[in-house]
Amino acid sequence: MGLWYLMNELFRDRKVRWLLAALLAIVPFEILSLFSIHLPLWIELPLLIAVIVVFGRKVFIGGIRSLMKLNFADIDLLMTIAVLGALYLRQFEEAAIIVVLFALGETLEEFGVERSQAALKGLIDKTPKSARIKEKNEEVPIEDVEIGEIMIIKPGDQIPLDGEIIFGNSLLDEATITGEPLPASKYIGDTVYAGTVNMQGYLEAKVIKKAKDSALAKIIELTFRFAEKKASSQKFIERFAEIYTPSIVIASLLLILIPVALLGKPLDPWLTQALTLLIIACPCALVISTPIAIFSAVGNATGKGVLIKGGRFIEEMGKVQAIAFDKTRTLTKGEPVISDVVPFNGFTEEEVIACAAGMETFSEHPIARGILDKSKKLGVRVHEYENFRAIPGKGLKGECMVCFDKHHCMGNIKFVTEEHAVEEPVLKKVEEFEEQGKTAIVISDNKRVKGIIGVADEIREESKPLIDRLLKMNIVPIILTGDNKAAAGFVAAHLGIGVVKAELLPSEKVEELSGLIQQHRHVAMVGDGVNDAPALATASVGIAMGAIGSDVAIENADVALMNDKLGLVAYLVGLGRACAKKIRYNIASAVTVKFLFLFLAMAGLSNLAMAIFADVGVTVLVIMNSLRLFGYEDR
Repeated sequence: MGLWYLMNELFRDRKVRWLLAALLAIVPFEILSLFSIHLPLWIELPLLIAVIVVFGRKVFIGGIRSLMKLNFADIDLLMTIAVLGALYLRQFEEAAIIVVLFALGETLEEFGVERSQAALKGLIDKTPKSARIKEKNEEVPIEDVEIGEIMIIKPGDQIPLDGEIIFGNSLLDEATITGEPLPASKYIGDTVYAGTVNMQGYLEAKVIKKAKDSALAKIIELTFRFAEKKASSQKFIERFAEIYTPSIVIASLLLILIPVALLGKPLDPWLTQALTLLIIACPCALVISTPIAIFSAVGNATGKGVLIKGGRFIEEMGKVQAIAFDKTRTLTKGEPVISDVVPFNGFTEEEVIACAAGMETFSEHPIARGILDKSKKLGVRVHEYENFRAIPGKGLKGECMVCFDKHHCMGNIKFVTEEHAVEEPVLKKVEEFEEQGKTAIVISDNKRVKGIIGVADEIREESKPLIDRLLKMNIVPIILTGDNKAAAGFVAAHLGIGVVKAELLPSEKVEELSGLIQQHRHVAMVGDGVNDAPALATASVGIAMGAIGSDVAIENADVALMNDKLGLVAYLVGLGRACAKKIRYNIASAVTVKFLFLFLAMAGLSNLAMAIFADVGVTVLVIMNSLRLFGYEDR
């Protein structure tokens, strides 16, 4: 659904529709020209020239300006030379298709940038613009709120500023900041973050940071900063142009000046050789060697539900040496599930769940849903309770109307030990669960523990095969997560991941990722939430889990897995490597053939016919080789 939505958004762009229409109109002419079949000029020339002028106008203007400034690194100048060379050769079809493909690639890149900026604007628009200040008893713009003022936060409110709770307790959904799937219990003295949601109780919190310094503001700032840094990187073809283009121009001039001015040779033959040299040197094949391969690779990926926001990210995927994964909702499903039910003191699994589900009937905690679902699967009758009480940050109390011993309590082990002594086997089982990264829920009556319920964030089925395959590809997998060390360590051990960094805030993820880039040079990041957006933008390639991920993460990532198939990460590495291989072959072929004929031209052994053969032949070779990427299959 997300993929079709984004495709529809793209096709709404008027320029994209016109470019695709122009491409469809040109392709038949290009195919005919490969067989040396040309329609009368009065039919094809007006159409092709119109396409070149309409879609290449800005490129030509930029190329001329770059030439006037002697800026040979500008891709517009290289494109201008390529098109003019094709026109001189009367290869109007080739000139037109180069212009259209280049314009289409630039438009798709602009689309990704615009979508990214729109997503960040959407995040900013959704965040609270005002806070209810207790002293003033009114809504105040967050920019005008001072440190130390008291915010009133009601159930369901999104917290407008970072603060410290001074009254009340509640459950807060902090996924925006920490990525933690379970709501956090908060009480007096705890910190609350802007952008998180108060799910339960009334709170009063003292403001500890101004709006511009909040955790959420930092996320937005980091995302903008690293997105801009990434967009400024140069492409290989531009660096190559710094040497290639001026060298050819100088060589052509010398090919006239030396024989004519110094050796007294006639002008016409050497002028022809100089023109031949420029024609041979026309970088048509070189210019399209990268975009055609990338276009084919992106088309292949799109068919598998992968959205890629620019050709350089396909190339970068082929270079990655390490991949950092967020844990929650990436390697794991991000949903609390009942993993274990361990009865004690003669009770059965059904009795433990029946009592627990009866108490959780009154709770709004997400774990309650898991316990109630478990009772339905077991088909047990949920026990009824009276005098129910929730103890914030600890657990639940109540009187069971079914069991002989009415008083029951349920929660963490510390809470239960406040009621009575707990035997050693129970303590060992709780410790075992915690070492596995599970949450241990202990239920007890007023005499003894009835059982322990283990709650875990279930690991995705495809996570283990993916990590195994990445290791075979000599890629280092890493976990960067805001979750606790025990949970992260358990997932890492299960999947065979050796490097784990846990309990990280978004800014700390960026620091860790920057260090990994220094170590491995090319590092991808896979994540889903708003808290992952800065890290996704910092990485060499940011990969977002699409359908379950936040809008901001998707828009600020370079690649989005729209169907949430985590295994596609390995496919992208393989596709990137295949694409890089094609590009290297294309560039090597173009440069080798060009330099061979350049040598012949400078030796006076070439002619215009050979120049045309060199230019058209290597161009066709590059196109045919690149199009093979459409058929790439993951192995």
